[in-house]
Amino acid sequence: MKFIRRSIFIIVALVLILSSLFFAGIKFYTDWLWFANTGYLSVFKTIFFTKVWSQVSIGILFAIFIFINLLLTKKEILNFKEKEKFVNNNIDNDQLAAERNQLLEVVNGKRLTWVFLGISVLVSLLFGSINSDTWLIVKEFLNGSSFGITDPIFNNDIGFYIFTLPFYKLTYQLLTTMLVVSGVITGGIYLFINSKDLLSENITADSRAKYHLSVLVALFMLLKAGGYWLSRYNLLYSDRGVVFGASYTDINANLLALKILAVISAIVAIFMIISIFTRNLKLVFGGIVALIIVSIILGSVYPALIQQFRVEPNEIAKESPYIKHNIKFTKLAYNLDEIEEKEFPVDEDLIAEDIKDNAATINNIRLWDSRPLKQTYSQLQEMRLYYNFGNVDIDRYNINGEYRQVMLSARELNQDQLPNRASTWINRKLKYTHGFGLAMNYVNQITSEGFPEFLIKNIPPESSLDLKVKEPRIYFGEQTNNYVIANNRSKEFDYPVGDNNAYNDYQGPGGVELNSIIRKLAFAFRFGTAKLILNSDIQDDSRLLFYRNIKKRINRIAPFLGYDGDPYLVLNDDGRLYWIQDAYTLTNMYPYSEPFNDSLNYIRNSVKIVIDAYTGEVNYYIVDKSDPLAKTYSKIFPQLFKQFTQMPEGLKKHIRYPEDLFKIQSQLYKTYHMEDPIVFYNKEDLWTIPNEKFSGSSIQMEPYYTIMKLPDEEKEEFILMLPFTPSKKNNMISWLAAKSDGEDYGKLILYKFPKQRLIYGPMQIEARIDQDSNISQKLSLWNQRGSRVIRGNLLVIPIEQSILYVEPIYLQANQSQLPQMKRVIVAYGDELVMTRNLDAAFAKIFESTAPPEKETQPKAKIKDKDLIGIKNLTKRALNFYNQAQDSLRKGDWGEYGKRVNRLQQILERLNSEVALDSNQESNLKAE
Repeated sequence: MKFIRRSIFIIVALVLILSSLFFAGIKFYTDWLWFANTGYLSVFKTIFFTKVWSQVSIGILFAIFIFINLLLTKKEILNFKEKEKFVNNNIDNDQLAAERNQLLEVVNGKRLTWVFLGISVLVSLLFGSINSDTWLIVKEFLNGSSFGITDPIFNNDIGFYIFTLPFYKLTYQLLTTMLVVSGVITGGIYLFINSKDLLSENITADSRAKYHLSVLVALFMLLKAGGYWLSRYNLLYSDRGVVFGASYTDINANLLALKILAVISAIVAIFMIISIFTRNLKLVFGGIVALIIVSIILGSVYPALIQQFRVEPNEIAKESPYIKHNIKFTKLAYNLDEIEEKEFPVDEDLIAEDIKDNAATINNIRLWDSRPLKQTYSQLQEMRLYYNFGNVDIDRYNINGEYRQVMLSARELNQDQLPNRASTWINRKLKYTHGFGLAMNYVNQITSEGFPEFLIKNIPPESSLDLKVKEPRIYFGEQTNNYVIANNRSKEFDYPVGDNNAYNDYQGPGGVELNSIIRKLAFAFRFGTAKLILNSDIQDDSRLLFYRNIKKRINRIAPFLGYDGDPYLVLNDDGRLYWIQDAYTLTNMYPYSEPFNDSLNYIRNSVKIVIDAYTGEVNYYIVDKSDPLAKTYSKIFPQLFKQFTQMPEGLKKHIRYPEDLFKIQSQLYKTYHMEDPIVFYNKEDLWTIPNEKFSGSSIQMEPYYTIMKLPDEEKEEFILMLPFTPSKKNNMISWLAAKSDGEDYGKLILYKFPKQRLIYGPMQIEARIDQDSNISQKLSLWNQRGSRVIRGNLLVIPIEQSILYVEPIYLQANQSQLPQMKRVIVAYGDELVMTRNLDAAFAKIFESTAPPEKETQPKAKIKDKDLIGIKNLTKRALNFYNQAQDSLRKGDWGEYGKRVNRLQQILERLNSEVALDSNQESNLKAE
């Protein structure tokens, strides 16, 4: 009976082990085929084999160390066996004695060695793969790059903390675990077989257990000394003080404690070795007691006293040097030190001609909010139930010679929306394999019905402009979450044509060819279906496409990068569709840098990823060659990254500053624009990101893309921007812009408003809208009668040296999901109007300053002119004159020349505005 139970147990165990190995082998083989198809097999092999040899090395080290320690207990166990046999021979109960002798036979000779080996292997398997990131830590240690910046406390290069220190910590953790596990196992054995001797009063007597355990404890204490020494570096990540990083107390109390504890631990280790020969444990016990007392007094009590009685009464003076460290290294870690600050003197002297002069900025003011626009896309352009638009992206294109901002979205196929009867395996895997085309519209053009004016629409894609879609099929996207088998005999659904359908065969190189029974069997096991083998429509040149979701696809190839939340679609010059995904190099080990959401304290957008929507081809381009993390990953994976110069020119025009990075930088800069430690400590100039109203709620304003001409720039460019307001106030204090075009890509500029002037903030404009009787009355009326008003993004648009505010108004019926843009609200200075479009709004605001049309009649006399426009021009001329004089006093000749040239333009405009008759001219001369 025992034999049968043992046999069943062995068979079940073998089946489970072999099954696990089989399915692991299947996954390995199919992943190998997938990586080979993507062209990144070298990446797969690097990660896989690094994981294998690092875990095997750790496992072997564990196994050897534990095995040696177990072998050292063998003699004691054999001696114990002889004693127990003698005892058993004197037991009256024959059955009990026989069972004890049978148990003791297990520890006999070679069998005991095999038992020890088995225990060692099992323990090594358990602890050999504790840390799943071991492979990356090892690779970064071996390939780490220098930052060229040292920390202010220990004067180590920052690369030491990011690439070397994690490896040291990992080594310390593994060695500590190995010692503790070995000590527990061997100590348990000794306690069991020599419990009477160990608990006797003659504790100093010769004992194999004493020698063995003493050595283990000595090694542990020596390792503990190393742990205390490593803990010194952890002070650079302390949150004890007023800012992140080592504080006054950390440096003047905790650092001293760690050094002393390291020394005491090393001394205890020496005492432990000495005690083996002297048979005197008093020094050891004394050292351990001293270690405990010192750790309590110097590790807890002394720092608390220093903090309470020395730091808190003089906190600014004591912490100022460390606040400076935090400010400096936080700005370095998040690239905030690259932000260029400029003054933005607000004149509020715009005239109609300025609006015409900035036509490119005006024509790219975004009136469509992506949230209601997505619903409009769904209603007007999805065409069929199974098509679906995901995120609406923002980009820019040269269209018919104009630089225009557009909104666009991919028409993907969502298999989950197939009718229940049509949701069969054949339809989901062989028929409905891809989405088709895209929709695109200008950001500011609206039809008479309040819908977007599409540049690209319908299926197949239609475009009357120079934007042509030559390959509209989308096999890889944001919603392609299931595997499909393309190029099969049943033909793939392409797009609907009236009551019929068009079909297509996939001709791309993406996916794994199912050209052998072995491959079909492997994928059948992986995906748990025999249909991959039995279906007759699958041919030798059919291709199995999986990991089609672009986020999963790129993360599968490069799991060590961080990824932006919004990949965006691009229609390239060659008529093909591509996805561009921003990728980040991240770490939380940058000294003194303020953590963001407790997950990172260093970030760079060093990599741009391009994914072909048809073939699934993925290319990683390094755009920031100065980033040490990117340099390190390039060393680890030399076949993964390409230089930015290798990116096709058509795609280069569409890279943009990533929104997630900009949000992180904005959140930090609202505090870290303060560089004076005292101002920083008191938070005297703390900023906030303003709120705006959307759909009846107050929400935090999101950064937004726009095309505009920045102050002192010669042409319009695509930027990402966000305004700031002072803490607990609603007026605007500054705005941050990130450039996205050409050689200026990535430049950050902060424009600061005069503090003595009131510049309306977004919520103040929202309040003015609510308080305007005409506007609020109309909005309230539309919010009734079965419809709902949606207030879109409030955009702050700097033009010249003035600020415009624009907010679109949408109307949506309660029974419909089809928002229509009905009005646009424009605010400028004290003016606030709501009209049908921007042209009407600007005409209403600036009609008093509109320049005269080209005249065939003699110019009007000054007494007949609208004096308001002239007054604005003269005020503006005076401002430029005063600014020129300021620049002259400062010796800033470049700025002086710009102001004088601008003054000349204003004077010429004044001259064209005013025509004097002979009497007026003579009177003026006489004066």
